[in-house]
Amino acid sequence: MELRGVAWGFSVALALVCGVRWPPAHSSALAPENEVPLRPTVGLEEGRVTTVALPKGRTRRLYFTLKKKAVMMAVTVSPCDAPLEWSLTSRTIKDRPLKSLPWSSKKSVPEVWWRGPGSEDKIYSYTGNAMDNYTGPPHAAASIYVLRLRSKEEDTRAEVYLHVGPGTSGAFPQLPADPRVHILGVGMTSVTLSWEPSPSLARKGYEYCVLVNPHHNYPSMCAAREGPRKDREADKPPRRGGGARKDVQGKGTGLWPLTKDLWRAPQQQQQQQQSQWKGSYGRETRPETPPALRDADAAPPCVCRGAENVCTVSELLPEVQYYFDVFAVDAANGTSAAYTGTFARTHEEARPAVAPLREGELRWVTFRGDAPGAAAAHTEEQLFSFRPRGWQQNGLLTLQSCGSGGGSSKGQRVKVTVSTKGRVLSSQALGEELVQVWLHGSSSYLVHLERDVAAGGEGLRVKMQTSSAYHRMGAPSLPSTLQIKSFKRLRSCRSVTLAWMGTEERSLYCVYRRMLPPVGPGDGTAPTAAATATATAPCLGPESRPDTEQVLCKYFQELNPRRAVTTAVIGGLEPGRAYVFDVYLMRRWGIAVKYVSKTIRTRREC
Repeated sequence: MELRGVAWGFSVALALVCGVRWPPAHSSALAPENEVPLRPTVGLEEGRVTTVALPKGRTRRLYFTLKKKAVMMAVTVSPCDAPLEWSLTSRTIKDRPLKSLPWSSKKSVPEVWWRGPGSEDKIYSYTGNAMDNYTGPPHAAASIYVLRLRSKEEDTRAEVYLHVGPGTSGAFPQLPADPRVHILGVGMTSVTLSWEPSPSLARKGYEYCVLVNPHHNYPSMCAAREGPRKDREADKPPRRGGGARKDVQGKGTGLWPLTKDLWRAPQQQQQQQQSQWKGSYGRETRPETPPALRDADAAPPCVCRGAENVCTVSELLPEVQYYFDVFAVDAANGTSAAYTGTFARTHEEARPAVAPLREGELRWVTFRGDAPGAAAAHTEEQLFSFRPRGWQQNGLLTLQSCGSGGGSSKGQRVKVTVSTKGRVLSSQALGEELVQVWLHGSSSYLVHLERDVAAGGEGLRVKMQTSSAYHRMGAPSLPSTLQIKSFKRLRSCRSVTLAWMGTEERSLYCVYRRMLPPVGPGDGTAPTAAATATATAPCLGPESRPDTEQVLCKYFQELNPRRAVTTAVIGGLEPGRAYVFDVYLMRRWGIAVKYVSKTIRTRREC
């Protein structure tokens, strides 16, 4: 073995030095069985759609020849989902190859032609992702035509069609002179589209397909099919060592999917699409996601269903930008042509107006259960905004639920939600008791009041005030109880003694009195129920009381909450008469706190 290898190496070296002449190219002596052509080629058949796989950065060649009697030729190239570079050239050789070669079965005819001398002329070239074609007469001296295709960005596919003869091929649908998709109207959940009819729609088997998605337009139906697959691959987690993956939002073809069996009969296709919509789609709440059908039984009117060139795309989400593509489809050949897509943004959803709240303003918010549309919506809602003053950005929101006349609101539900920059700070139900919400750390706040109409009631009012609380660290403290106590032993014909709980903060307390009218010629001491109800309304603040009813105001503070009790002696009363006494905690921030009313009758005889 070792002597045989040395002899073989010596023979090769001797051949290189002495210039041994190799057999000619057309000699039968050169016919290795495993020879692979340097430039592999594929023949392009006439009248047939040829699908070509294009690896990234690699040039693929297709060749064809024409008969001498051919007067016209047309080459159509339809890219899938990536831009292509393709060119058509004609190659002319001086000496045609022999018709019969002893090794012709081992080599393709174009490979033999490329070995011989000749010239090559470029006929046409194009770069882009749109379907394009070349139409022209054949070259008289051309021996073979070469179609080169290349994709620089990614692996993709392309469809190629060769037509020989006058007229159009009819393999691909024709686009009109104006291939744009026009928008006739835009609503909150629907968009109406129109486009010029395709000249090919007069034939049978042609129809339009409409595609909607919230991401981008597609240059071809092939790209529409490949788009979701690539998005799913992009969403897959990276392999180990692949580095961090970018946060990719889920994408899709959107409202009307294109299935693999797109070229079915219209009835079968419609049944399949309806079943897919019923099982695959539901309403989404995020605007970053594809749109979906809220009503699964309502089939969209424009999904590869005929030759109508006007359609309304419905069941869209408000305030979302959508992209619309229209494809003219030839079901017989399995080809399509894309119109120039368009986009539109649906109108924003109707929202209640946001009313600004001014500093220290006392606002009465009225809900009317009998308002038009309130029962249908099941809720009434109102929105307000507030901006605290000062660099501390501290504020206090106080609320209290009242009846239609300022009285009791029992059995009626009102919910208040305070948020800032999309973050909820507080959400709670309102009642007769005062509610305080401390605002801190933001320059603006949104106050959302919502009433449940199903709770009933003719009307409801909410008492609300916002104030900027400078240098405070939290909401002011409230008394441990709002009950007023009177002392029977200290009651006389002309005076009564009252006591109530205060707070550890220095605050102003004001006492109001109101004498109740007599009910009849009897003793005249019993108050009427209506008068008592009016006097004890929890939402009646000091601003609604006349000055003649104010008895006294005093400051009080006790650091120990358990001992924070203050008293007041109210004089100047009439003997044997009933009075309603009210105490208000007057505050610098927020609405006044009303204690529970106390009805006291002075002594008749002293």
